[in-house]
Amino acid sequence: MPLHLLDHPLAAHCLAVLRDRRTGPDAFRRYCERLTLLLAVEATRDLPTAPTRVDTPLESTEVVMLAAPVVAVPILRAGLGMLPPLMHLFPDIAVGYVGLERDEATAVARSYYRKFPPLEGRVVLLLDPMLATGGSAGTALAALAAAGAADLRLLTVVAAPEGLALIAEQHPQVAIFAAAKDRCLDARKFILPGLGDFGDRLYGTLDP
Repeated sequence: MPLHLLDHPLAAHCLAVLRDRRTGPDAFRRYCERLTLLLAVEATRDLPTAPTRVDTPLESTEVVMLAAPVVAVPILRAGLGMLPPLMHLFPDIAVGYVGLERDEATAVARSYYRKFPPLEGRVVLLLDPMLATGGSAGTALAALAAAGAADLRLLTVVAAPEGLALIAEQHPQVAIFAAAKDRCLDARKFILPGLGDFGDRLYGTLDP
């Protein structure tokens, strides 16, 4: 399980804003998208390309273009916050969805929805902003692999050691791209220092 941690001052700044409890939903969404853009660029650095020729206003020249289709699969609902920048980067991207709900008592993920485009021969980016226990991501990765995905990459904002260990055990071939590796999980399986409940902060559904 290769772990790639973003090392960029802009990524560090975006993460700092996301961690701050004073950051409201509008700013949280904007900084989530900025950070995801950086993650996506890093995660797709080695996408296959093919040579071709185009005509500039002055002459014909050789260029390279993407040669592998890309699929983005957000885990509902928090993963939806990471989707917009990918759709801007890859206009022909296909999008699938995985609906997983965590039981707060057991921290076990329950599947309630799944919709995938064709996955064979495509680069599949799973979007899960908080890799805590790893249960949701592990379940989603298993479903994607069973549906034909071979080149799987996980994009996450913050990862806990426990989640990283589970993915390494269950899906050692999957590369993980994260903005930070945090300290640990607390008794409720929340990441420390973390940034709270990502979905609640993204959509403004926190208790007043």
